[in-house]
This record gives sequence, structure tokens and C-alpha cells, in this order.
Amino acid sequence: MNATPRILRLVVPLVLLVLPGCATMAPSHDDAQWAATAPVEPTATPVADGSIYHDNQNMELFVDPRAHRVGDILTVVLQESTQASKKASTSTSKTDKNSFEAPVLLGKTATLNGNPASISLNGDRSFAGDGSSSQSNQLSGQITVTVAQRLSNGNLVVRGEKWLTINQGKELIRISGIVRPQDINPDNSVSSSRVADARIAYTGRGSLADANTQGWLARFFNSKWMPF
Repeated sequence: MNATPRILRLVVPLVLLVLPGCATMAPSHDDAQWAATAPVEPTATPVADGSIYHDNQNMELFVDPRAHRVGDILTVVLQESTQASKKASTSTSKTDKNSFEAPVLLGKTATLNGNPASISLNGDRSFAGDGSSSQSNQLSGQITVTVAQRLSNGNLVVRGEKWLTINQGKELIRISGIVRPQDINPDNSVSSSRVADARIAYTGRGSLADANTQGWLARFFNSKWMPF
């Protein structure tokens, strides 16, 4: 009896029940925490003490234009290029030969069907395996981010995103990480290779992205849950 139709009748309804839940749990690209803005500080009442400059006033005559405070903006130059390759090859072989001469009983050689009862064993085993894998990725461009936090050691936690709407699709670039003030160039830019704990995402959605995505049924049959 073929059990395949019975299993399919059980699996397909289960997938149809799980599908609506997966659709509602899909993460949204519109995340408010990525659109970081400078904190709005309350306006302090001026103190009439006769002084021209006060601590709560931003009157910096000589200041470094590079980002150093929460809310400052910083341009990250995306210079990501990775390439990895791996190759493995294995070859083994083993040959065994054993022979046993016919025993001699009472001065006569033991025979079997008129032939000497000698035994010989030969074994030959071999294995050969070869595998290779390669991958390369490249991302270039620029994205301006916001300083979200200044750590106690002076390092800056930055994050930001950029949306591009082109025809019937949207492209999203997100980046977050930690930047040392020493690595910021005089033009207020920093290379992405200098961003610690960097998380860079480049995704898209729309007609083009949907055309490049497998349907839910195809993903199920290609997943580890497929029993066949």
C-alpha cells in the first residue's frame, strides 16, 4: 500500500493552517527605532547673571565638524567586499591478499574434487571524494547615519537607514555599529570596514523582489520539513 497520498492529505491541510500565521508574523521594514532623530532638549530659562556664554548654549567658536554628540550625523562609506573559497579532496585505497595452502594429511595433500584444497582471499577497496565551494559579495555606496549613543569611552553608536523607491520596488539599506572618533575622516565620513559590530542589511520589496522569491508551497517542499 502506498502511503504517500495519505501523508500528503495530512500535510497539505496543516500547511494551509500555518500559512496565515506566517503571513501575520512577517517582520515589517518600517521600524521606528532605525529612524533615529536628535533628542529634543527642553529650552532652559536664561539666567540673568551678566555673562555672555552659558553652559546650556551651543556657541562653539572653534569646533571639529566631525560627529561627536548624540544626534550628529555621520556618513558611512560602504566598502564591503568578501570572497571565500573552500576545496576538499579525499582518496583512499586498500588491498588485502591472503592465501592458505592445502593441508597435508598422512603425507597426502588434501584435495577437493581432485584439486588441492587451498584457499585464497583477495580484497580491494577504494574511495574518492572531491568537493569545492566559493562565494563572493560586494557592496559599495554611501549612507548617512545618526549618532544614537555616546559610550563612556567616547565611542559612538550609530545607526541609520535609506529607502529608495524605484518604479515598482523599494530598496532598503540599513547599518548599525560602533565607530571610534579617531577613525572619522576630516570630511565627517568613515569607512564601513572601521565600524565595529557592524550590521549591514540590503534588502528590497515590491514586484522585483517578489519575482525573485519562491512561493510558500515551493519553500515548503524545499525545506527540512519535507519528509521525502
